[in-house]
Amino acid sequence: MPLQPEHRSVHTETQSVPAVSVCPAGECFPLPTSADYEREWKRLQKIVREQRLLGREIVVVMGVGFVGAVMAAVVADCVDKTTGLPLKFVIGMQRPSTRSFWKIPYINRGSCPVEAEDPEVAPLIRRCVLEKGTLTATFTYDALSLADVVVVDVQCDYHKETLGNVRQGSADIAALEESLKIIGDKIRPDCLVLIETTVPPGATEYVAYPILRKAFERRGLSGCAPLLAHSFERVMPGRNYVSSIRDFWRVCSGINEESRRRVQSFLSDVINIDQYPLTVLDRPIESETCKIVENAYRATLLAFLHEWSLFSERNGVDLVKIIEAVRVRPTHSNILFPGPGIGGYCLPKDGGLGVWAYQTLMGFEDDIFKITPLAIDINDTRSLHAAGLVRDALRNMGRIVAASRIAVLGASYREDVGDTRYSGSELIVRKLTEMGADVAVHDPYVRHWWEFEKQDVYPSPGSSRSRFFRNQEKLADLRITRDLPEALEGCDAVVLAVRHRAYLQFDPDEIVKMAGSPVAVVDCFGMLDDAKIRRFFELGCEVKGMGRGHIQRIKEEVRAGKSPTDSRGAVSPALDT
Repeated sequence: MPLQPEHRSVHTETQSVPAVSVCPAGECFPLPTSADYEREWKRLQKIVREQRLLGREIVVVMGVGFVGAVMAAVVADCVDKTTGLPLKFVIGMQRPSTRSFWKIPYINRGSCPVEAEDPEVAPLIRRCVLEKGTLTATFTYDALSLADVVVVDVQCDYHKETLGNVRQGSADIAALEESLKIIGDKIRPDCLVLIETTVPPGATEYVAYPILRKAFERRGLSGCAPLLAHSFERVMPGRNYVSSIRDFWRVCSGINEESRRRVQSFLSDVINIDQYPLTVLDRPIESETCKIVENAYRATLLAFLHEWSLFSERNGVDLVKIIEAVRVRPTHSNILFPGPGIGGYCLPKDGGLGVWAYQTLMGFEDDIFKITPLAIDINDTRSLHAAGLVRDALRNMGRIVAASRIAVLGASYREDVGDTRYSGSELIVRKLTEMGADVAVHDPYVRHWWEFEKQDVYPSPGSSRSRFFRNQEKLADLRITRDLPEALEGCDAVVLAVRHRAYLQFDPDEIVKMAGSPVAVVDCFGMLDDAKIRRFFELGCEVKGMGRGHIQRIKEEVRAGKSPTDSRGAVSPALDT
């Protein structure tokens, strides 16, 4: 197959930008030249010929980021249940940009391009590349012409124009549309295209299908209906990352009967369907809506508890104990403490994709969505309340935020992972910085907090949440420390922002010793039990907690020299700030 015009245009574009891609570790990888494209195409043709002789299906995974890289390895690792032989050969494909090209040589030498707490991730990629020979990576779109199946893992984002009003925003599906245009120009008509990305409901039928159909018509394939399916991932960062792909329930759907049959067959080879059966829906819009609804539901539950968290703070109630009591009832066992806002890539935005799709893709003008956007708005701004508690705790000690050094413990969006995407901690840091604080951050799982270190360009130029706050420039120099005494030394306040396992073992005496004097302590996640709260007060500290109104009662008991049992059942009528 000759070199495609697309290759020449890519090479031309790279002449005006830096000629290397730099990985997070600092290693530089030269971007490909025209000669590299020719060599790469010959390499892929040779490999695919050999793989087809072995009876393996050729799968191209488009996008080897957080989801795509591990999905590619899981597919490459699947075997025939009878013979134990590999079923698929996988080509991970990544656009050769300065930001992402490094992932290709990383994968091809058996290295993992994503950080993961799951100890299975790195060995899985290394095994498939170096031992089994079932995984490679490439930068050329011509790989699509070799595929039996294309799995699309291209990011689809939602951009919010203001903080706390998701309606003033829109879905960004430009990268997905561009990828689909390229796919339509390259694939064979019998190739299955499986969209795994979380997309606005209707995107497969109203966006993807027309793009592929028009591309087929331009190529003289008007009699061929594209084979198009949707099946969203349910990836969970943490120690069970691989299992959340391979050993978990999947929902899928196809644009027509043959698409449904093909996607069902493909996923049955890859997923552990014996224990986790597939759910096959009639239309892609149903599969797409399923993902949006399940994430919007979880976001709504957390937003619902925000108002009860405020109620608890103002009326002497400990929401942690309330939730534990409610969980005893089996029908309510999934109730969650909300923490300082929700994070991760999905929950903060997915409901917005649904609202946007209803009005943009489907063209409805009425406003049927009330709860879904409100839940996102509440969750997006809950972190600001945490910053307010820091202010109040310092004020009770005769201090102000602007003259304080504040240690934020926890940067990730959930416990015991290193994923910082849309974490509540980010907004706590930004708000406290806006108020004039000097902020230090500790997290045992996070090496780089790119939302700060590269805030001018990450997650993309102009989309950093720094734009919602003032005085953010210096945060580009913020670096996370893994040395707890260093983070706490000389601090005036400590924010317990993430429920990491290590933080649950904190000893109040040790915290005060490392800080050098009594501090204001703000518990954002129900991490302190009553005994630790009491001890902090005995040490001369001030304590506040999200949803933990009973702290005032403990404070008054310590002031009065009472034991916990002396005042059980007593009501504290007045609360300070």
